[in-house]
Amino acid sequence: MNKLMSVDEAVKLIQDGDTIWINAFAACASPVELNKAITRRFRETGHPKHLSIYSSFSFSEWKDNSDVEGYINEGAVDRCVLGFFGSLRSTCTAIMENRIEGYNLPGGIMSHMIRASARGASSLFSKIGLNLFVDPRIGQYKLNERSKLDLVTLAEENGEQGLLYKIPKVDVALLKASYADEKGNISFENECASIDALSVAQATHRNGGKVIVQVVRVVNNHMSPRSVDIPAALVDAVVRCPHQPQLTNVEGFYDFICGKYVPSGNILKACREEVRGVIGSTSKRGELHKAIAKRALREIKKGMIINIGIGIPELIAEEVLEQNMLDDVHLSVESGHTGGFPLGGQGFGVAIGPDSMLDMARQFDFYEGGGLDLCFIGALEVDKQGNVNGHYTKGKLSGIGGFANITQTTKKVVFCFTFTSKGLEGTFDGKSVHITKEGSIRKFVDQVSGLSFNVQNAFANDQEIMYVTERCVFRLTRQGLLLTEIADGVDLHRDVLDKIPFPVEVAEDLKTMEFE
Repeated sequence: MNKLMSVDEAVKLIQDGDTIWINAFAACASPVELNKAITRRFRETGHPKHLSIYSSFSFSEWKDNSDVEGYINEGAVDRCVLGFFGSLRSTCTAIMENRIEGYNLPGGIMSHMIRASARGASSLFSKIGLNLFVDPRIGQYKLNERSKLDLVTLAEENGEQGLLYKIPKVDVALLKASYADEKGNISFENECASIDALSVAQATHRNGGKVIVQVVRVVNNHMSPRSVDIPAALVDAVVRCPHQPQLTNVEGFYDFICGKYVPSGNILKACREEVRGVIGSTSKRGELHKAIAKRALREIKKGMIINIGIGIPELIAEEVLEQNMLDDVHLSVESGHTGGFPLGGQGFGVAIGPDSMLDMARQFDFYEGGGLDLCFIGALEVDKQGNVNGHYTKGKLSGIGGFANITQTTKKVVFCFTFTSKGLEGTFDGKSVHITKEGSIRKFVDQVSGLSFNVQNAFANDQEIMYVTERCVFRLTRQGLLLTEIADGVDLHRDVLDKIPFPVEVAEDLKTMEFE
């Protein structure tokens, strides 16, 4: 194969000033070896430099000082435009210290941008992001003082107002796949997700750029056409990396997270425990988080198509599994999976035994078209109108991910969060909640510091909105938040109303929260 190169030879195809699109979803499909090779080359030669990095989500190893992002932190990159920054720790620091430009766009928008680029578009019109942080009238997508590029403008199409997102011309695509055949056809057979791989390759090739793919093995026989995810015609370089991990932060191979084996029942639970041992399937949670998950679970109806977000919502997926409801509903994540059991924590984006694994842009087509019946998603702040900040924390950079795309279009949105945080302590016995120590950070504020969800959009889209905490439940009305339920063991004034800095209407038929 004349396209077969060493990893160091392949990254020499990258020139100063290039725009690179990295196909990844956190730990999924991340081209770790290619990124490390760029870091080595930059340290040795000072090139390539003045790079621009784009990715629909992040692509590192969830490690401090990782060489995957070393070249970004050490001066090779002028700007990063990402949907999610959570796993890119040194990159986040570089942006917060104003050393490089940083921009945050909705992950689903970036996925659709690169697909639109494949057909020659230079911009993408969408209503996603309207009235949110990315709206140029608010302008919070520019993450520091260095970030001066206007990537989003107000626009109108067919009489409707929306946003016009500027699409970059991509010079280099960095991809991770499973196999290449001798012609250079690429298969994602053992990957947990393909993300936007085909669109990234098509867009880069159309722009006259270089498509570089790292694979675990080159097979001798010509692949079946139906197993080819990227045709050889689009590929410029294949790099053999026999020791590349299936996920960036996990050693070993798991056939149940790439669709080769679909477990069910107790076998699926055993698979969950197996992978939990090396990656962690949920973030560390306590009794009060369990109360939120159990109450939220009651909103699920048989046959629903549901999105599970990162954080506390991960526990709802756990509840679905433990209650043997997995076959009654269709859980999904924006990385492209529907069905099966979605992992959480550093495994977010992976599913055990999914029914389908789509390209991410197709998943967001369905989401943005209103196909989801229900979504469970976290919240950092809620204000007196019911607006939500789900992505911005002062002194910390995480990014919006798929939050805006999902919450702006889902029929029913359930925000799941603790009433306060940082030090909150309490007990939950399955029926009653008792708060023993209040958290120092209050989630209910006069005005959110980052506008991730705007009730103006919810009213326009006729969405049903709920806010579920460990001690009470609110619903959104035209007048604001309506307190509809309170947990047994919680005092209405001391534990709820007195800790909200604005008046809240209490339902005349205030109910006791039920958890079973």
